[in-house]
Amino acid sequence: SILLLCVVGGEWAEGFLPFSWHKGNRVLCLTEVVCGAPSIYLDFARQKLDAKIGVAAQNCYKVPKGAFTGEISPAMIKDIGAAWVILGHSERRHVFGESDELIGQKVAHALAEGLGVIACIGEKLDEREAGITEKVVFEQTKAIADNVKDWGKVVLAYEPVWAIGTGKTATPQQAQEVHEKLRGWLKSHVSDAVAQSTRIIYGGSVTGSNCKELASQHDVDGFLVGGASLKPEFVDIINAKH
Repeated sequence: SILLLCVVGGEWAEGFLPFSWHKGNRVLCLTEVVCGAPSIYLDFARQKLDAKIGVAAQNCYKVPKGAFTGEISPAMIKDIGAAWVILGHSERRHVFGESDELIGQKVAHALAEGLGVIACIGEKLDEREAGITEKVVFEQTKAIADNVKDWGKVVLAYEPVWAIGTGKTATPQQAQEVHEKLRGWLKSHVSDAVAQSTRIIYGGSVTGSNCKELASQHDVDGFLVGGASLKPEFVDIINAKH
Protein backbone atom coordinates (compact mmCIF):
# COMPACT_ATOMS: atom_id res chain seq x y z
CA SER A 1 0.00 0.00 0.00
CA ILE A 2 1.01 3.61 -0.45
CA LEU A 3 1.21 5.79 2.62
CA LEU A 4 0.13 9.40 2.45
CA LEU A 5 0.42 11.59 5.51
CA CYS A 6 -1.26 14.93 5.99
CA VAL A 7 0.23 17.17 8.64
CA VAL A 8 -2.32 19.67 9.82
CA GLY A 9 -1.21 22.74 11.72
CA GLY A 10 -3.10 24.87 14.21
CA GLU A 11 -4.94 26.87 11.55
CA TRP A 12 -7.50 24.16 10.87
CA ALA A 13 -8.84 24.45 14.41
CA GLU A 14 -9.94 28.01 13.66
CA GLY A 15 -12.94 26.84 11.73
CA PHE A 16 -11.85 24.70 8.80
CA LEU A 17 -11.85 21.04 9.69
CA PRO A 18 -9.76 18.83 7.40
CA PHE A 19 -12.32 16.07 7.67
CA SER A 20 -14.56 17.00 4.78
CA TRP A 21 -12.40 15.75 1.91
CA HIS A 22 -13.16 12.11 2.65
CA LYS A 23 -16.93 12.67 2.62
CA GLY A 24 -18.60 12.59 -0.79
CA ASN A 25 -15.27 12.21 -2.59
CA ARG A 26 -13.97 9.10 -4.26
CA VAL A 27 -10.90 8.29 -2.19
CA LEU A 28 -9.30 5.05 -3.31
CA CYS A 29 -8.95 2.61 -0.44
CA LEU A 30 -5.62 1.36 -1.81
CA THR A 31 -3.96 4.41 -0.28
CA GLU A 32 -3.23 4.41 3.43
CA VAL A 33 -3.93 7.88 4.82
CA VAL A 34 -2.64 9.15 8.16
CA CYS A 35 -3.54 12.55 9.64
CA GLY A 36 -0.85 14.15 11.78
CA ALA A 37 -2.59 16.45 14.23
CA PRO A 38 -1.29 18.75 17.00
CA SER A 39 -1.22 16.86 20.29
CA ILE A 40 -4.17 18.65 21.91
CA TYR A 41 -6.36 17.69 18.91
CA LEU A 42 -5.33 14.04 18.63
CA ASP A 43 -8.36 12.75 20.49
CA PHE A 44 -10.67 15.04 18.49
CA ALA A 45 -9.10 13.89 15.20
CA ARG A 46 -9.43 10.23 16.14
CA GLN A 47 -13.11 10.70 17.02
CA LYS A 48 -13.97 12.67 13.87
CA LEU A 49 -12.02 10.82 11.20
CA ASP A 50 -13.16 7.64 9.51
CA ALA A 51 -11.66 4.56 11.17
CA LYS A 52 -9.80 3.73 7.94
CA ILE A 53 -7.75 6.93 8.32
CA GLY A 54 -4.86 6.73 10.76
CA VAL A 55 -3.90 9.43 13.25
CA ALA A 56 -0.33 10.45 14.09
CA ALA A 57 1.17 12.64 16.79
CA GLN A 58 3.68 15.15 15.45
CA ASN A 59 6.28 14.34 18.09
CA CYS A 60 6.89 12.37 21.30
CA TYR A 61 9.61 11.90 23.89
CA LYS A 62 12.12 9.07 24.35
CA VAL A 63 11.03 7.66 27.71
CA PRO A 64 7.72 6.34 29.09
CA LYS A 65 7.40 8.66 32.09
CA GLY A 66 9.17 11.16 34.30
CA ALA A 67 9.50 14.90 34.90
CA PHE A 68 9.41 16.14 31.30
CA THR A 69 6.90 18.98 31.40
CA GLY A 70 5.29 19.71 28.04
CA GLU A 71 6.27 16.41 26.42
CA ILE A 72 4.02 13.50 25.47
CA SER A 73 4.85 9.80 25.53
CA PRO A 74 3.99 7.00 23.10
CA ALA A 75 1.80 5.52 25.84
CA MET A 76 -0.30 8.71 25.88
CA ILE A 77 -0.56 8.67 22.09
CA LYS A 78 -1.78 5.08 22.11
CA ASP A 79 -4.16 5.80 24.98
CA ILE A 80 -6.27 8.13 22.83
CA GLY A 81 -6.33 5.70 19.92
CA ALA A 82 -3.61 7.08 17.64
CA ALA A 83 -1.21 4.54 16.15
CA TRP A 84 1.51 6.67 14.57
CA VAL A 85 4.06 9.34 15.45
CA ILE A 86 6.13 11.67 13.25
CA LEU A 87 9.73 11.95 14.42
CA GLY A 88 12.65 14.06 13.21
CA HIS A 89 10.56 16.59 11.27
CA SER A 90 12.72 19.43 9.99
CA GLU A 91 11.24 21.92 12.44
CA ARG A 92 12.05 19.59 15.33
CA ARG A 93 15.62 19.41 14.04
CA HIS A 94 16.25 23.01 13.00
CA VAL A 95 13.91 25.09 15.21
CA PHE A 96 14.03 23.00 18.39
CA GLY A 97 17.57 21.69 17.96
CA GLU A 98 16.89 17.96 18.11
CA SER A 99 19.99 15.95 17.28
CA ASP A 100 20.23 12.79 15.18
CA GLU A 101 21.02 10.93 18.42
CA LEU A 102 17.89 12.16 20.21
CA ILE A 103 15.69 11.38 17.20
CA GLY A 104 17.16 7.87 17.10
CA GLN A 105 16.35 7.38 20.79
CA LYS A 106 12.78 8.58 20.20
CA VAL A 107 12.42 6.15 17.27
CA ALA A 108 13.61 3.25 19.42
CA HIS A 109 11.18 4.03 22.24
CA ALA A 110 8.18 4.70 19.99
CA LEU A 111 8.71 1.39 18.18
CA ALA A 112 9.21 -0.48 21.46
CA GLU A 113 5.86 0.92 22.61
CA GLY A 114 4.12 -0.32 19.47
CA LEU A 115 3.65 2.89 17.49
CA GLY A 116 4.28 3.19 13.77
CA VAL A 117 6.99 5.77 13.06
CA ILE A 118 7.16 8.26 10.20
CA ALA A 119 10.84 9.23 10.39
CA CYS A 120 11.77 12.44 8.56
CA ILE A 121 15.09 13.24 6.90
CA GLY A 122 16.24 15.97 4.54
CA GLU A 123 18.88 18.53 3.70
CA LYS A 124 18.87 22.32 4.03
CA LEU A 125 19.44 24.58 1.00
CA ASP A 126 23.07 25.33 1.88
CA GLU A 127 23.75 21.61 2.21
CA ARG A 128 22.27 20.88 -1.21
CA GLU A 129 24.24 23.75 -2.76
CA ALA A 130 27.42 22.43 -1.12
CA GLY A 131 26.82 19.04 -2.74
CA ILE A 132 26.44 17.14 0.54
CA THR A 133 22.78 16.10 0.28
CA GLU A 134 23.72 12.41 0.22
CA LYS A 135 26.04 12.71 3.24
CA VAL A 136 23.40 14.55 5.30
CA VAL A 137 20.48 12.22 4.56
CA PHE A 138 22.61 9.09 4.99
CA GLU A 139 23.80 10.26 8.43
CA GLN A 140 20.21 11.04 9.45
CA THR A 141 19.03 7.67 8.12
CA LYS A 142 21.79 5.78 9.96
CA ALA A 143 20.79 7.37 13.28
CA ILE A 144 17.25 6.09 12.66
CA ALA A 145 18.23 2.67 11.29
CA ASP A 146 20.51 1.94 14.25
CA ASN A 147 17.39 2.08 16.43
CA VAL A 148 15.02 -0.02 14.33
CA LYS A 149 14.37 -3.72 14.89
CA ASP A 150 11.08 -4.03 12.96
CA TRP A 151 11.10 -2.09 9.67
CA GLY A 152 7.48 -3.06 9.06
CA LYS A 153 6.49 -0.22 11.42
CA VAL A 154 8.70 2.46 9.84
CA VAL A 155 8.08 4.89 6.98
CA LEU A 156 10.87 7.18 5.81
CA ALA A 157 9.83 10.68 4.77
CA TYR A 158 12.31 12.61 2.63
CA GLU A 159 11.71 16.34 3.01
CA PRO A 160 14.21 18.72 1.47
CA VAL A 161 14.03 21.53 4.01
CA TRP A 162 14.30 24.20 1.30
CA ALA A 163 11.02 22.95 -0.23
CA ILE A 164 8.84 22.93 2.89
CA GLY A 165 6.17 25.62 2.72
CA THR A 166 8.28 27.69 0.34
CA GLY A 167 6.40 26.92 -2.85
CA LYS A 168 9.62 25.39 -4.18
CA THR A 169 9.30 21.69 -4.89
CA ALA A 170 12.07 19.26 -5.64
CA THR A 171 11.69 18.22 -9.25
CA PRO A 172 10.39 14.68 -9.72
CA GLN A 173 13.91 13.78 -10.85
CA GLN A 174 15.51 15.31 -7.73
CA ALA A 175 13.06 13.46 -5.48
CA GLN A 176 13.58 10.17 -7.33
CA GLU A 177 17.36 10.53 -7.15
CA VAL A 178 17.39 10.88 -3.36
CA HIS A 179 14.72 8.19 -2.83
CA GLU A 180 16.69 5.77 -5.02
CA LYS A 181 19.89 6.47 -3.08
CA LEU A 182 18.06 5.98 0.21
CA ARG A 183 16.76 2.63 -0.99
CA GLY A 184 20.28 1.73 -2.00
CA TRP A 185 21.55 2.69 1.45
CA LEU A 186 18.94 0.44 3.07
CA LYS A 187 19.97 -2.43 0.78
CA SER A 188 23.65 -2.03 1.68
CA HIS A 189 23.26 -1.37 5.41
CA VAL A 190 20.10 -3.23 6.41
CA SER A 191 18.88 -5.77 3.84
CA ASP A 192 17.52 -6.08 0.33
CA ALA A 193 14.13 -7.12 1.72
CA VAL A 194 13.89 -4.01 3.90
CA ALA A 195 15.00 -1.82 1.00
CA GLN A 196 12.22 -3.22 -1.18
CA SER A 197 9.46 -3.12 1.43
CA THR A 198 10.12 0.16 3.26
CA ARG A 199 7.92 3.01 2.09
CA ILE A 200 9.81 6.21 1.30
CA ILE A 201 7.49 9.19 0.95
CA TYR A 202 8.23 12.72 -0.29
CA GLY A 203 7.36 15.96 1.47
CA GLY A 204 7.87 19.53 0.35
CA SER A 205 5.18 21.73 -1.25
CA VAL A 206 3.21 18.80 -2.67
CA THR A 207 0.05 20.01 -4.44
CA GLY A 208 -2.73 18.69 -6.61
CA SER A 209 -0.90 20.01 -9.67
CA ASN A 210 2.49 18.37 -9.08
CA CYS A 211 1.48 15.17 -7.30
CA LYS A 212 0.90 13.01 -10.38
CA GLU A 213 4.37 13.52 -11.81
CA LEU A 214 6.00 13.03 -8.41
CA ALA A 215 3.93 9.89 -7.82
CA SER A 216 5.04 8.47 -11.16
CA GLN A 217 8.62 8.15 -9.90
CA HIS A 218 9.59 4.55 -9.18
CA ASP A 219 10.87 5.08 -5.63
CA VAL A 220 8.31 7.66 -4.43
CA ASP A 221 5.81 5.66 -2.37
CA GLY A 222 3.59 8.49 -1.18
CA PHE A 223 3.64 11.99 0.26
CA LEU A 224 3.88 14.00 3.42
CA VAL A 225 1.46 16.86 2.75
CA GLY A 226 1.18 20.13 4.62
CA GLY A 227 -0.90 23.06 3.41
CA ALA A 228 -2.56 21.19 0.54
CA SER A 229 -4.15 18.77 3.04
CA LEU A 230 -6.49 21.63 3.99
CA LYS A 231 -7.81 21.97 0.43
CA PRO A 232 -10.16 19.90 -1.74
CA GLU A 233 -7.18 19.04 -3.99
CA PHE A 234 -6.00 16.71 -1.23
CA VAL A 235 -8.28 14.07 -2.75
CA ASP A 236 -6.26 14.30 -5.99
CA ILE A 237 -3.05 13.83 -4.01
CA ILE A 238 -4.47 10.77 -2.22
CA ASN A 239 -5.36 9.24 -5.60
CA ALA A 240 -2.15 10.29 -7.37
CA LYS A 241 -0.61 6.82 -7.51
CA HIS A 242 -3.69 5.18 -9.02
